Amino acid sequence: MDMGQITAELDKKLLAAVEQMPAFPRSVQRILELTRDLACSPKELVQVIETDPVMTIKVLKVINSSYYSFPKKITSVSQCVVYLGFNTVKNLALGIAAIGILPKHNGADFDVEQYLLHSLSTASLAKLLCGRVGHAGLEPMDCYIAGLLHDFGKVVFAQFMPEEFSAALALSRQENIPLHLAEQRMIGADHTVVGSMLAEHWQFAQPLVQCIRHHHSTNVDTGVMHACLFLANQISKQMRYGDSGNACIETPSAEQLRYFGATSLEEVIPSESEMEKVLLEAKTFAQLENA
Repeated sequence: MDMGQITAELDKKLLAAVEQMPAFPRSVQRILELTRDLACSPKELVQVIETDPVMTIKVLKVINSSYYSFPKKITSVSQCVVYLGFNTVKNLALGIAAIGILPKHNGADFDVEQYLLHSLSTASLAKLLCGRVGHAGLEPMDCYIAGLLHDFGKVVFAQFMPEEFSAALALSRQENIPLHLAEQRMIGADHTVVGSMLAEHWQFAQPLVQCIRHHHSTNVDTGVMHACLFLANQISKQMRYGDSGNACIETPSAEQLRYFGATSLEEVIPSESEMEKVLLEAKTFAQLENA
C-alpha cells in the first residue's frame, strides 16, 4: 500500500500512535547522533555507553555470553570495541535499547516473547546473509538492526490499535493470507508503514527506514540490505523461530535471489550448524528482556 492511499485521518492516527511509543534512553539518542557524525571516534561511543550503567551491564552480558565464547572475560566497553569493532558495539547498544522499550503487555494479546524471538532470529539471519554476500559499504550489523526492527510496526498496532490489530490477526489466520494484507483490509495501512514512521521518528538512517517500509515488497529493489532482510524473514518463518502473527512464507524475487547466486529460497537457507548459532544468538538477546 502506498502512503498516498492512506487517508489524512488515518495518517494522523498512525502518527499519534508512533509518538506515544517510548523514546530511546538519552544515551541511545546520543549514540544515534554520534553515528551520523563521520568524525565520531570509538572513544566517544565508549564514553556515552558507560554513562548508562544498565546499558553497560547488558552489553557486557552479551559479550560474555556463550554465543561469543571469548577465552577471557571482557570487563569494559572499550575492550568490547577492541574485540568486536565500533559498528558492532554501536548496534549492540541499539539492539539492547530496542528490546528494552518493548511493552510487556498489550490489548491485542499479541505474544511479545514470540514476536521478539522471531525478530531476533530474523536479525541474526540477515546479518549472516549479509556476511555471505560481502557487499562493500554495508556492515552485517546494519542488516541485524534492520531485522530486529522490521516488524516493530506490529508492536505499535498491538499497543495503540489493539482491536483493529486483533481483527487483522484473526483474518490472516482464517484466510491464510499474509498479515500485512489483512492489516491493509482491517486497518487501512500495514505494519511496514507504521514501522517505517517509527524508525523515522527515532531518527534512524533513511536506508534502514526504506528497508522497513518495503520489507514485504518483491517489486522494489532497495539493495542488498533489503534482499537480506526479505530472505531472512522468510527463513525465520519457515524454521518457525518465534512467531510474529504471520506464518505465510512469501516467494523472493529473482533479483533478491541473484545476490546469493540462487534460484530458490531453499538454496539460501544456511547449514544446520549455522542455524544453531542463529538460534543461540537470538536466545541470548531474548534473555536480556528480563535482565
